[in-house]
Amino acid sequence: MPVLTLPKKPPTATGPDLEFPRTSGSVEVHEPTEPDAPWVVQRGEAQHFRVGADLGRLIRALDGSRDHEQLAHVLGDPWTSGDIDTAVRQLADSRLLDDGTPPRKVRRIKLVPPATIQFTVLRPDRVLQRMLPLIRLLAHRSVSAAATAVALGGLLALAVCAPQLGDAVSRPMEMSAYLAVLFGVIGTTAVHEFAHGAVLTHHGGRPTRMGFMLFYMSPAFFCDVSDGWRLGKAKHRVQIALAGVFVQAVAAGAAAVAALFTGSGSGLREPLLVFALTTYITCAVNLLPLVKLDGYIALMSHLDISHLREKAMTDALCALSKFAFGGRYRRELPDKPWAVAYGFACMLFPLYLVGTALTLWSGMLQRLGVTGAVCFALGLGYLLFRVGKGWYKLAVTAKLSGANPYRILGVCMATAALLGAAATGITVPATVSAGYTVAADGSVSLVVPEGAGGRLLKEGAHVQLRRNGLLSRPPLTTGRLTSSTSTPQKAPLSALVPVSGGSDLLPVRGYPLSVAAVPAERSGVAEVDAGSHPLWKWLAVTYLTPVLP
Repeated sequence: MPVLTLPKKPPTATGPDLEFPRTSGSVEVHEPTEPDAPWVVQRGEAQHFRVGADLGRLIRALDGSRDHEQLAHVLGDPWTSGDIDTAVRQLADSRLLDDGTPPRKVRRIKLVPPATIQFTVLRPDRVLQRMLPLIRLLAHRSVSAAATAVALGGLLALAVCAPQLGDAVSRPMEMSAYLAVLFGVIGTTAVHEFAHGAVLTHHGGRPTRMGFMLFYMSPAFFCDVSDGWRLGKAKHRVQIALAGVFVQAVAAGAAAVAALFTGSGSGLREPLLVFALTTYITCAVNLLPLVKLDGYIALMSHLDISHLREKAMTDALCALSKFAFGGRYRRELPDKPWAVAYGFACMLFPLYLVGTALTLWSGMLQRLGVTGAVCFALGLGYLLFRVGKGWYKLAVTAKLSGANPYRILGVCMATAALLGAAATGITVPATVSAGYTVAADGSVSLVVPEGAGGRLLKEGAHVQLRRNGLLSRPPLTTGRLTSSTSTPQKAPLSALVPVSGGSDLLPVRGYPLSVAAVPAERSGVAEVDAGSHPLWKWLAVTYLTPVLP
């Protein structure tokens, strides 16, 4: 029986045409690439949804020329006109139907909540397709075994070179060596992302975007391999997720092994050791499954649960909301008893990352004066914003789940009171981070950039002088501030950041010091005791003083 084709109705500006539905221009349906692979619906470049075969065929048939009865006739069992009506409304709610809105242009700058900004630089799929013979050669088992041996051998090499490594990270490096390590880390990070795309291409997928990003205030690279969800085997998606870490571990191992056979007087051993240690640490952080890094992607792929982190955090939020406010909730992962604990860890870990970054950089930020104080204020403000937004979401979730509004208000007020009591009742010792210089006559001065906490420096304050190392700052000697009156002078870069060499070019304010022993290093960092203060005041006097009126 021939099917009567009715004239197509154009979509309206207020919503999609539900009678003659058409898929959005940004939607693409992918049939299974292997017998065990799923049907995948792709919206835009990065969003992928797994669907059943019947729904996949329905979405593919939505070209705007058929109504529900005609679609049921074309598709056959198990579809009926009523089933199609229900499915079409769900697809409209999921924004998969054409509603008359022009497709969004592909943006090179993309914000990925909660704290990532991506800048697309290139489309790597064509390049990787040309490199496919080389990729297949590198993926051979013998090559992988040799690379694994190098990665593991590097850890042994670092253990053998532990004394030299400890010395390298506890003193400033030459600018040339510092830049070599920096560019080495940047280069291996770029290769890391390229490796994700290479393994995806090897398994028949297509990477869509590659570029650099700001990840929780830290520069990094990215490669969009979400097309891997079209692959049928979970182990292939795990291999894609771990490819970058593996490549970086091999690079770190090669550097550590090379350092083992490099003479100490060549000037190469220390940068190689620092590069190897930094890269191994980067690999370890990347394997953590609590943020959207490679370890999380590998875990999600292994469990074959899309949006695992978001679902687990929803379950954790519901559990916390039920405990604090009451109400009724439906779990996203009811068959995973560990989901709530995992969700709590995922919610707290980004806050820990930002807090740790502020702690690690706090000394350097203090020594940078107004610029450092502004950076710290922005980081602290973002941290408080995330906490406040999370609490607001918690209260909204409780209200939507039937919790008593008065209980919600009471818990919020009690929490605010506890935070206020902690901010005023907890006393924390304050420290001013500065630098020091030794003049030609042996006199020692405490130096700070203009406005960098000078008002907190009091005559007689205890001072600890330290070597300005990359990861470690061993103590050198102690002293006292003999005057709170400063004089303008010049200081080397090593008095503020862990870079050795250079002339006295930085304009600073100098304060006279009396020390127990003149340190051998001409410059370094100093910590000045600024007394104890309530928590709120400690934050202000320690980090925000340079920007306060």
